[in-house]
This record gives sequence, C-alpha cells and structure tokens, in this order.
Amino acid sequence: MRELELVADCDRCFGLCCVLLPFHRDSGFAVSKQGGEPCHHLSPRDRCEIHDSLREEGWPGCAAFDCFGAGQQVSQVTYGGVSWRDHDDLGEMAAVLSVMRQLHEMLAHLTEVLRRSPAEDAAEMRAEIVALTHADPHSLLRADLDEVRRRVSPALREATVRLHGPGRPMPDDLAGADLRDQDLLRADLRGALLIGADLRGCDLSHADLLGADLRDADVRSARLADAWFLSQAQLNTARGDAATTVPAHLTRPGHWRDAPAQDGGSRTQ
Repeated sequence: MRELELVADCDRCFGLCCVLLPFHRDSGFAVSKQGGEPCHHLSPRDRCEIHDSLREEGWPGCAAFDCFGAGQQVSQVTYGGVSWRDHDDLGEMAAVLSVMRQLHEMLAHLTEVLRRSPAEDAAEMRAEIVALTHADPHSLLRADLDEVRRRVSPALREATVRLHGPGRPMPDDLAGADLRDQDLLRADLRGALLIGADLRGCDLSHADLLGADLRDADVRSARLADAWFLSQAQLNTARGDAATTVPAHLTRPGHWRDAPAQDGGSRTQ
C-alpha cells in the first residue's frame, strides 16, 4: 500500500471533477451543468482547456476547488485506471469521489497533527483511513463517514491544545467583519463564517481554521503560515498578496499576484 498523495495531480486523474460534479452558475461557474455531464472545456485528453485563465473566464469555482488528491486515487487505485469514459455507472463513481475527497481531507489534517503534535491515537486513525481509501467502491460507499469524522474531530482539537492551550473563543459569524484590531493568536475560528472579512495584516498564528469559510476574505499581509488546518481550497477562495505568509505544504494561489497593494493593514502593529 503506497503512501497516499494528498495534493491533486491532474495528470494522473481522468478529469473526474470536470465530469462527475454538478456546476451551478450562481456558485462561481460560468454555466450550470448536471453531475455526470462533461464540462465543455474538458479536452479529449481529460485536461481543462482554460485552466490557466479560469477566473478571467468566469470560473472561480473551479479555481477554488481542491480534491486533496482524491481524483488520482479514484482514477488509478479505486477503478484501476478505468476512465469515466469506459465506466457504465457514473453515479457510483461520483459518490465514490465524494467519499474519497472527504477521507483525503481528514487525512490531510491528521498528517498535519502528526507533523506538529504527534499522538498515537491520531496515527492509528490515519492508518485506518489510509486502509479505507484502498477499498473497493462498494466498501467505500458503505463507510460511515459521520462516525469517522466524530473520531477525527476531537483528535484535531486535542493537537492544538497540547501545543498552545485552549483556543481563544470567537463568534461564529464574522462575515464582512473588520478584524484588524482583533487579537487572533490562537483564535478558535473552527467553522467560522469569514466571508469578505478584513484580515489584512492579522497574525493568525496557531489559530484553528478548520472548516472556516474564507471566501473573498482579505488576507493581504496576514500571517497564515502557522495557522492550524488551513487547506488549499480555503486559500484559493481568499484574497492575498505576496506579503501573505502561507504554510509550507500549501501553494500560494496564482491570482494573488494580481492583488492590489496593501492599503492599511493591521492597526495593531
């Protein structure tokens, strides 16, 4: 059983997200389509023909999406290299991709725990989930993801407490809030609504960002490198710049290069 890749590798995937997932015009896609219908920008080689200009072409939803490496796992392992073009049940394949993506996301967070605050229970859970990701489609679809998540979630929180103590309580709804005056060190922002929030220049070191909604959040010059459980998908939906620090295992989004210069930043410097 080879070590899992938790970063998307489109060269080893059959463009599954472009085919199996539904698109909705009001959710960041230029057109709407049903699940199982190939995107009209998908080439015969299963590559996106506008990948380098998705945002400019009106597809920010695609630019923000991240499968955590589930696409190539489903393509090459679960279905043994059989493309969606040669499979007779795209509904099953779509459901398997959804399950695999959730498993890979949990694995990504458990891997972070083992890197930053190792614990035996986290290692055991990671091994169990890795084994599940190598199961056949029917076994994957029978998996109780809610039960898996109920076990993983406290292990993630315990990791942050071991290193930094309890997180600083924060409101759940911070959409559009100006947080530049807030002390966000060790902030508990798990699941917080941060859509359009102003986080310019904020230090989010050791903050728990698991599941936080960062769509259009302004993170220019923010310190995100030491935040907990930040994902590539979250970064892709935010607005940062060259001064924003990001975790070493994530990639600075390409559209951040075009961000306007920081015009004020934190007032707590």
